[in-house]
Amino acid sequence: MLELNGDNFEEEVLESKGLTVVDFWSEKCEPCLELKPEIEKLAEEYDGQAKFGALNLKGNRRLAMRQQVMGLPSIIFYQDGEKAEHLSGDDLSIEEIEEALKNLL
Repeated sequence: MLELNGDNFEEEVLESKGLTVVDFWSEKCEPCLELKPEIEKLAEEYDGQAKFGALNLKGNRRLAMRQQVMGLPSIIFYQDGEKAEHLSGDDLSIEEIEEALKNLL
């Protein structure tokens, strides 16, 4: 899973072709930390079909705000650099994430 930040976000996500899944997270977000290993498993399972990246809000808040991330956890799906789906909320489940992923593939 690719570590994203202000230096590589545009190139790796907004200029990317195909499906890119970005996990916006924070070390202080318990639901984020609970989802992280599950999202990493999805990244392995769907390797070659979708690109996965993670963006820690620490040091990247402005970038997250530009992407309209107002709560955590937030998973945003980008299709050819365009936002296609945005999932967020304390009760976000890995099943919801995988369902959205399958619908976009």
